[in-house]
Amino acid sequence: MIQVPSAGSQRHQHDPDPRHADEGRPTIAGDKDAALAVVSEEAMEIDPVIERRVVRKIDWFFMPAMLVGYGFVYWDKAILGSASLFGMTTDLQLSVIDYSTTPPSKDTSRLSWATSIFYFGMMAGLYPMTFVLQRFRIQRVLGPIVMLWAVTCAATAGVSSWRGLFVQRFFLGFIESVIPTGFMTVVSGYYTQQEQSLRQAWWFSGTGWFTIIGSALNYAFGQIDSGALRPWQYIYIFAGALTFLFGVWCCIMPNSPVEAWFLTAEERRVAVERLRKGQTGVRCQVIKREQIMEAFLDVKVYLVAIMMAAAYTINGAISGFGPLIVSTFGFDTLDSILFQFPVGGICLIFIPLCGYIGSRVPNTRIPMLIACCLPVIAGCVIIWKSTWGYHPAAPVVGYAITGFFGPVVSLIITLGASNVAGATKKTVMAATVFVAYTVGNIIGPQLVNSQTVDQHYPTLWKGMVICYCITIAAAVALYGVLWRENRRRDAMDLDESLRDKLAFQDLSDKQNPFFRYVL
Repeated sequence: MIQVPSAGSQRHQHDPDPRHADEGRPTIAGDKDAALAVVSEEAMEIDPVIERRVVRKIDWFFMPAMLVGYGFVYWDKAILGSASLFGMTTDLQLSVIDYSTTPPSKDTSRLSWATSIFYFGMMAGLYPMTFVLQRFRIQRVLGPIVMLWAVTCAATAGVSSWRGLFVQRFFLGFIESVIPTGFMTVVSGYYTQQEQSLRQAWWFSGTGWFTIIGSALNYAFGQIDSGALRPWQYIYIFAGALTFLFGVWCCIMPNSPVEAWFLTAEERRVAVERLRKGQTGVRCQVIKREQIMEAFLDVKVYLVAIMMAAAYTINGAISGFGPLIVSTFGFDTLDSILFQFPVGGICLIFIPLCGYIGSRVPNTRIPMLIACCLPVIAGCVIIWKSTWGYHPAAPVVGYAITGFFGPVVSLIITLGASNVAGATKKTVMAATVFVAYTVGNIIGPQLVNSQTVDQHYPTLWKGMVICYCITIAAAVALYGVLWRENRRRDAMDLDESLRDKLAFQDLSDKQNPFFRYVL
């Protein structure tokens, strides 16, 4: 049951405690949204010309950098799949050949665990790191963490055993955990519900860009046949250096639209005021226990998590084993890397396209998600059931269209971010979505059994088909839950005078009856 809070029951918007003040920075009551530092509880008119200019400035500041930043997140995980072709499996004893069998058999379970253990580290870091990001100023958390991530990534080049790689991968995952959740919450604090679909898609499309760019760079480093280091070591050092530059940008990221230094004072007011209608809020650094409890009792959080875990199993397999799987089609080491281009191309095209459609056509996000699941299922079946010979066409085509997992996952992120309100509940949703992401990535590599290559890895492709059927079922259930709740709220007799006053009280979606869910 929804209880409409009284705006007057909240504390005065200016914080009376001088300990919370920071010279030159707007202050508000700790349990309210940061928005009230620049706007009042009453709505004001917005000049559409100024609003368009504000959105353009926000886009140019955040989107290119976030796309590149998430591209690095994707690339430094996918490097392992290519590095394994450049001697890493031999150098670190990740592949064990059993000569007691006829013919000799290869065990790649260590490589599987090297892929999976990253996600155990990420799982361990997600909730604490995301709450730290909410509690403290973004640039003071994200900047140093990204720089530490860069150093940790480059340090992979110094690993000399599979045990050392396991330790390094765990800490790399722990450190990186805050990046996708941070991006998810930052977008929800700067953009309207309608705009979020395209913007979440933009930064997540870094997976497509860096499937292509990263594969090209890996291919280039694979040409190195001299020097003190192995090619895979150069790749990790270079990735670490680029990531460090991204960390410098994170150090200048504003805490919220209220303090966006690249906007004028008038533009900051517009940047905040335009978010009032969606009732999602801007930012609040107080962690609220009641919103944590509400999130963990909310069925839609679990449905979104189920979709993410099921949909991302394929990434765990492709990012760690994609080039190895393609190499079994008769292609050499370097050509196997280039076959990541079609997968990246599909992600690159269809992630932004689905985001654009979702931002223009209301309530199409879940139907598009279901539609994009179908090519993934088809691709897995084609690979599994087609004939594998020398340079076969069918499994290569099937492998390429599995790239539709990208728009599926992008739409899941958008649904999670745009269907919750309240800063703490947003934090829990973001962390939960990416905990589910880690579960999928942990399961995926374990489905690759190198001893079943002659049967075309049947466990892997059967598992993928089942996972995407689960994704479709959960999406249908989520659509029903959200549609029914919107219909119930539309039938309520509400005092419209409270709509504007409640927008920036840091209420959750369940506490605020004026909130509407997007489907």
